[in-house]
Amino acid sequence: MTHHHVVVGVDGTLSSTRALDWAAGEAIRRDAELRLVCAAQDRAETVPILAAAVSRVRARHPGLPVRTVAAEGGAVRALAREGADAALTVVGSRGMGRVAGLLLGSVGLGLARRARGPLLVVRGDHPCDSGCEVVLGLEDDRDERAAVYAFEEARRRGARLRVLHSWPHRHVTPALPPLVGTQGPRRDPATSYERVEEAVPRFALAALRERYADVAVEAVTVRTSAPEALLASTREAGLVVVGSHHRTSAVVPPHTQVAPVLLRHAHCPVVVVPAA
Repeated sequence: MTHHHVVVGVDGTLSSTRALDWAAGEAIRRDAELRLVCAAQDRAETVPILAAAVSRVRARHPGLPVRTVAAEGGAVRALAREGADAALTVVGSRGMGRVAGLLLGSVGLGLARRARGPLLVVRGDHPCDSGCEVVLGLEDDRDERAAVYAFEEARRRGARLRVLHSWPHRHVTPALPPLVGTQGPRRDPATSYERVEEAVPRFALAALRERYADVAVEAVTVRTSAPEALLASTREAGLVVVGSHHRTSAVVPPHTQVAPVLLRHAHCPVVVVPAA
């Protein structure tokens, strides 16, 4: 038994139960303890919820170590605290219970902004281990931790890894004809930019391909926005992994930020990995 754990937020709802089942599977893959966290204004409200969650886990996975945490106050704070040194934190995408609004969408978004470790938000109707490919949304060098997580996840699942690098069409001003004649063919600026952009996934992934030689990898550059491309990929994927850069600037509109869009609209579970 290694000294790490998987954290899951529970509140007694159906979404919470799906998150619990996912988290149990993730803990088994990692040979880790499963830590159940329930937050409420009155700690007494957490007792029956935690008891039911423990019973479900022990019935399905008798040998899995389980620990419970009853927290007072907000769910985001409790989960961020417990997940600070966790291998993974898991939450559902929505909740209908009164217990601190634990699994409402705002909690997943709040954790994505505050979490220091990987966060998995269970979306879609996929089974806990569908055998589908893992998708990695690669933006730039800041996504190194997300890339490593995606490779390791693909290896754990025995799945193919698809790497999506988005390059929306950008206008390139045509070069003016030279005043003095030159010899040799002229380069098309658009073509040059395209070659550079398409090389990004290959350069960024070269070392990881060598380290994870047993993982089948396909790197694809798409000509649409990153959120649009990744959302389309989640219809068939088993899991999508993206980095979180904690950008709050008004210069970057929320609808262009990948993680928030996926946490609201993805068709499969989403893992958000904070940048280093």
